[in-house]
Amino acid sequence: MATVGTGLVLAMPAIAQAERFDVSPGRLGDVAATLGARAGITITVTDPVIAARRSPGVRGARSVSAALAEAIKGTGADFVFYDRKTVRIMARKIIPPKQPKRPVPVRTPIETAEVPGDIIVTASKQGTLLDSFPGSVKLMEFDAGWLARNAGNGSAAIAALLPTMGSTNLGPGRDKLFIRGIADSSFSGQTQATVGQYLGEVRLNYSAPDPDLNLYDMERVEILVGPQGTLYGASALGGIMRFVPNAPATDRIAATASAGLSSTRSGGVGGDGAAMLNIPIAADRIALRIVAFGAREAGYIDDPSRNLRDINTTRSFGQRVTLRIADLSGWTVDIGGVEQNITSRDGQYTIRGDPPLTRATAIAQPFRDHYHLGYVTARRPLGRGEIVTTASVVEHDFTTVFDATGYLGTTSPLKFEETNAIRAYAYETRVSGGGQRSPWVAGVAGIHNVSRLSRSIGVPDALEQIAGVRNRQMEFALFGQASQPITRTLTATAGVRVTLARSAGSLLDKSKNGSKEPSSTALPALPSFAVDWQPSRSFSSFVHFQKGFRAGGLAVAPSGDALDSRKFVADDLSMTELGVRWGRRGEDRLSIRAAIFFADWNHIQADLVDTSGLPYTANVGDGRVYGLDAEITWRLSPALTLTGAAFVNNSKLYAAEADFGTSEEQTLPNVPRNGTRAAATWQKTIAEGVNLSADVSVRYIGQSRLGVGPVLNIPQGRYAVGDLGGRLGFDRFGVSLDIDNIGDVRANSFAFGNPFSVAERDQMTPLRPRTIRLGFDVRF
Repeated sequence: MATVGTGLVLAMPAIAQAERFDVSPGRLGDVAATLGARAGITITVTDPVIAARRSPGVRGARSVSAALAEAIKGTGADFVFYDRKTVRIMARKIIPPKQPKRPVPVRTPIETAEVPGDIIVTASKQGTLLDSFPGSVKLMEFDAGWLARNAGNGSAAIAALLPTMGSTNLGPGRDKLFIRGIADSSFSGQTQATVGQYLGEVRLNYSAPDPDLNLYDMERVEILVGPQGTLYGASALGGIMRFVPNAPATDRIAATASAGLSSTRSGGVGGDGAAMLNIPIAADRIALRIVAFGAREAGYIDDPSRNLRDINTTRSFGQRVTLRIADLSGWTVDIGGVEQNITSRDGQYTIRGDPPLTRATAIAQPFRDHYHLGYVTARRPLGRGEIVTTASVVEHDFTTVFDATGYLGTTSPLKFEETNAIRAYAYETRVSGGGQRSPWVAGVAGIHNVSRLSRSIGVPDALEQIAGVRNRQMEFALFGQASQPITRTLTATAGVRVTLARSAGSLLDKSKNGSKEPSSTALPALPSFAVDWQPSRSFSSFVHFQKGFRAGGLAVAPSGDALDSRKFVADDLSMTELGVRWGRRGEDRLSIRAAIFFADWNHIQADLVDTSGLPYTANVGDGRVYGLDAEITWRLSPALTLTGAAFVNNSKLYAAEADFGTSEEQTLPNVPRNGTRAAATWQKTIAEGVNLSADVSVRYIGQSRLGVGPVLNIPQGRYAVGDLGGRLGFDRFGVSLDIDNIGDVRANSFAFGNPFSVAERDQMTPLRPRTIRLGFDVRF
């Protein structure tokens, strides 16, 4: 029996395996011949008119059926499989007019595409299919309507969808992200991030807070859960979050835009806007894609003592630019850059006992963040595999001001200013291959990260420099990972990364700049092992072990003395998980993903504050985390989908260093013991070319603690918040209305705002009050 495909239909299972293709645009007959040779099948085009039509070619990891569907786009052709090795391309049959319309299946932001077998987890660096990936992965694909409504919220929009992902709430550009309970502290300092963030192949962060990129024009986000030391090295203890932007299109001009106006109860008026322009420069070879965005996030906290309203207003703007050269001697080259600027007028915390949403401080506490990224990525096919090389440079500068009035018993207004200047240079070259049954990857990577932390304190107009520190981390690594079938249903995966890591530091102060400190060198090996069992198309399970680490460094000692320093040593974490997958999301009506896990964390690094309020960094002890991470998707009908997710864990600091021990059992900071989210999404076609969609969600965040030790053992969390939204979509534009925190819940999301008074235990960061946004989006 022949099987017909048009790009929405998956052909027979034997030809659904993912392969890596790089077939340049050209005559459909030529593209088909090249595609058939690469895939080892026979493809015929008997109609000379069809054979002469222009094909966009095929690039990237695809099943054969998906590659054929891409090759025939815009040609007016269909393809038919006569058997597993023979395909014919012919003119598309004329479809009889006006069939009754069926409801369009709902696609929520946390769902994959309609054909799960064709979804490639690109963050695996091996072209692994989603349903056979031997570990926990969260894959979110975005439609244009969802992005238009949520892109301006950055990482917060992702965290709101996933109970397993946590975040502090200092404000945009200042937050730290955590995955599956791997949280070190609430403060930002010299430690490396526990979550590695990437834009395509490019590293975004190393020893800095979340850069909080605007999500506009992103294709999807992939989150690998758990330590990813083998493939990604340091700064991946909790996992990897990989943003995949839409690539420049060489065959068409395209443009999109969105804008929104928002109002926050008891606060001000905000707004956001974004636009994308795709410009082909040389037909089918070179294209430029530009994304620009800006937003004003309304404040909602007042300061009566200074007669100011909405003091925590935040503004951001920036752009992303990518130039793609699609065929440069067989290579596809992307040259890109990112710039983003964030400015907050003041901190977003309040004081218990004061009137709601108010705080009295002597001076303003602004925050400024400037982020710049430049990169080059080149890739080309290599047999059935691919070679990829990437080089990037990041410049990330951010300045924080705190009201230090009362520091060391003073009564006059004091200002504390901290500036962190980070320069990170990264490089990686890797080769992958082996096909879908036995994929492998091997590569070499390096990074050179320099962070310079300078600090000043004094009366607002006459600050004096105090102890600062410069840290330099260098890594050179060799890594590899391979999978091998053991039986028809059982596949084993093993890998290792060997890293030569060197850390060096020096103190900075006005009298002694560049005081040399001994450097340290380490040679950690980061292994990974996994076994995936897939006895049927809709069920699989896996066991996965992985390890990660962070390099050590130098910090200012808790005393704050300009000449006193303290080393903090490297920490490492190993995690074992057992997971199950039942049902294929996007295809089966019911699908379930669940994993139980255990993590052992040694010599935990943490950014802290001393008794006077000055920040410092130290190793606080050893910890353990175990728990359950689960999600379920139920399609009640083509129009209605219910989703639920939960994260339940127990953490313990079981071997605390002397300065952080207490008589009571301590949990790790910022990790709620439980979190859940339930959501419903509905969509209906109400007229020709007119769709109406709506979504509602409720999420619960359990109780956690601000930090370790008796001073920071402050409770936070324990609240539920609901969101509601809808969109009326037409052929080329849409109108949306969203209500966040619909119940106007006044809870403490985060028990910290100013390190100089946090020991008084009366600070809290309230949830943003009910906010209504009216949005518009258009495409050209």
